[in-house]
Amino acid sequence: MGFGFNLFFIFILIPAIVILLLMWVLSGKNEFGKALGTICAGIFLLIVFSTIMQALTTKKQLKKQDFYGQYIINRSYFPGRQANWQYDSFRFEIKKNDSLYFYVLQRGKIAQTYKGAISTLKPYSSHRLVVQMNQPTHHVMESNPTIYRDAWGFYLVFNSPRFGNMFFIKGSWEAREI
Repeated sequence: MGFGFNLFFIFILIPAIVILLLMWVLSGKNEFGKALGTICAGIFLLIVFSTIMQALTTKKQLKKQDFYGQYIINRSYFPGRQANWQYDSFRFEIKKNDSLYFYVLQRGKIAQTYKGAISTLKPYSSHRLVVQMNQPTHHVMESNPTIYRDAWGFYLVFNSPRFGNMFFIKGSWEAREI
């Protein structure tokens, strides 16, 4: 909790609870017991609510095994012709042996495959993806991706010098109906 909450807890809430408890015990009036119960129930509900909200909003902490899988262009992020063309033209896969296969597609079939390897760095609480492609490589894979995390997952953004940012999400590639 924050500094202000700690001050409130130490200087207001605990003394109020102690005073209400003493008044209830010494006077025997139920009003003081009800007030004490209401305060304690409120504190309990606040703790439960904050725990649930933290679990729902905390960003996912990535590990190396979270990166394994197939990646496709996220057409819902910036829908339109460009996203559809990128989806139909590019996808990649990271396998459990830390190999990366970037596929250039034409008419739904793999036209060219670029191979590479991955590793991860952990400069903070979550792992970062490092891509080492065999040369020559495709311009999309020339740099490491930026990783955007949320509570339920993540997506990778590769900065292509020709196409700009390309947004990849985990998923299985399926031919699009035109």
